[in-house]
Amino acid sequence: MGIGLAAVLTFALAEGSWEWFAAYIGVTLLAVIVSFYRLPPWTPGLGSAYAQNLVAYSLVVGLCVAIALAPALQRSTWLLPMPGTRGECRELGTYESLRTEASLGNLASRDSAALAHAQDIQRHDAVADCLASTTTRWLPLYGLGAAVLVGLGAVSYDRARTRREADPAAHGPRRRG
Repeated sequence: MGIGLAAVLTFALAEGSWEWFAAYIGVTLLAVIVSFYRLPPWTPGLGSAYAQNLVAYSLVVGLCVAIALAPALQRSTWLLPMPGTRGECRELGTYESLRTEASLGNLASRDSAALAHAQDIQRHDAVADCLASTTTRWLPLYGLGAAVLVGLGAVSYDRARTRREADPAAHGPRRRG
């Protein structure tokens, strides 16, 4: 429960661009979950304790995966294409650069290097915030996808393990080689 709360707080308190520290938090939470949480023995049925634990486990793992991937998703065209959005964010950055120039227009003649630096900073921040906002909108989909994969993997693994434990003779004695 504490892990889920930490993940939710990461989302709630995150402002601006997804930084690499979020990936560290996500990976750390994943390590804690994998190390300390065990699903109960597999039992069939959607109302079983196993199914309820599996849903909670899968969703928390999916959330941690989403947090861990957020910085890479924000920065990678390949992982999160966001058709049209990346171009729109760059245009927003150009607009912010022009706004900075307009607001500091009377200083431009004194120090053009400082103006260029201020424009670069404003452009970068505007693009990063725009991409972070879009990334945050898509993260639930990535988290849900990870949760489905984790759930399917856990069910497959647990069912196979239950079959092996129930019928050890079917696998025959192991040979040493």
